[in-house]
Amino acid sequence: MKEKIAVAYSGGLDTSVILKWLQDKYDADVIAVTANLGQRKELVGVEEKAYKTGAKKAIVLDLREEFATEYVFPALKAGALYEHSYPMATSLGRPLIAKALVDVAKAEGCSAVAHGCTGKGNDQARFEVAIAALAPDLKVYAPLREWEFKSREEEIEYCQKRGIPVKATKENPYSIDENMWGTSIECGVLENPRVAPPEDAYQRTVSPENAPNQSATVEIEFERGVPIALNGERLSPVELIMKLDEIAGANGVGRLDLVENRLVGIKSRELYEAPAATVLHFAHRELERLTLDKDTMHYKAKIAHDYADLIYNGLWFSPLRYALDAFVEKTQKVVNGSVTLKLYKGNVSLLSRWSPNSLYDESLATYAENDQFDHKASAGFIKIYSLPLKTYYRVNGSPVSSQEAVAK
Repeated sequence: MKEKIAVAYSGGLDTSVILKWLQDKYDADVIAVTANLGQRKELVGVEEKAYKTGAKKAIVLDLREEFATEYVFPALKAGALYEHSYPMATSLGRPLIAKALVDVAKAEGCSAVAHGCTGKGNDQARFEVAIAALAPDLKVYAPLREWEFKSREEEIEYCQKRGIPVKATKENPYSIDENMWGTSIECGVLENPRVAPPEDAYQRTVSPENAPNQSATVEIEFERGVPIALNGERLSPVELIMKLDEIAGANGVGRLDLVENRLVGIKSRELYEAPAATVLHFAHRELERLTLDKDTMHYKAKIAHDYADLIYNGLWFSPLRYALDAFVEKTQKVVNGSVTLKLYKGNVSLLSRWSPNSLYDESLATYAENDQFDHKASAGFIKIYSLPLKTYYRVNGSPVSSQEAVAK
């Protein structure tokens, strides 16, 4: 009886080669599993392409709503940006794709699953750690770690010889991954960090130089940290993300050229486009400034760093991530209100913010005649606040004299 393998299939170069290679290598029946996470180009003709490549079955799952509500928005509420920059569209999509792959494998009676991740990338860990958590008995194939191809050019030649339809060419060898939260682009000339990104590498944003000369204004309403309305129109999570993505991308917002630290210990240069993610993270952060108390806000910034690391490193289904969600969810009870932003030639700037939970008190902040702050109370506060340092240096000498003593 033939082995049956469920393959995470995007229709791109690597996974197209994998479908045929697994059939040749293991004489296996392969099932192509494609997750619709809001990508646009990759879904066109993906079923037909899978069948032409020899798949016994091609399954396309619409996971957009689940992706937005159960993966994207938790990360947004946490403020999770890897290395303070990357909103992690690819990183967030992988655990959901792994979950879908496991579900199909179980339903179809597969003994194994396969993915198209390289041996020096992050995605191999994201897939395999998720699969280990969800279905520890499933066998996992990672063809890119063991097959004979040494370059994308060799894969392209293989496709051409075997009649496998792919978009990649030797002249345009970018590796592209896309979903509603963003696009990642790598390979080709981008592997040299001294080379400026060619304009043809970008997929969903207008060059800031070519963006409209008239700025665009967007108002985003949040409820418990979740965006619920755009420019006064209440939208579903998917609709809001996609609509905002178009507006921001048309104004050149959301481009990121990043040299990042991969899980496997190397640095890689990636281009990212995340128009909606860039705007929503900015707006959410500004609303938190208005509504979170100082200690919670500062502590949450530490949590955001850890949360981003968990996502990036493939630990979405870890107990720690679930525990951090409980903390984050508690903080978001007060993150309600609206933020108005200006988008102009790649820039995002703040116009206004409002919240029914605002901790900003104009009567305390103002320097006008209606100032309600008790200035006299500050004298006693400063006296107590400075007491530890005053005591220390009275005993040990002034900071300057102490440093001079150490230098000698």
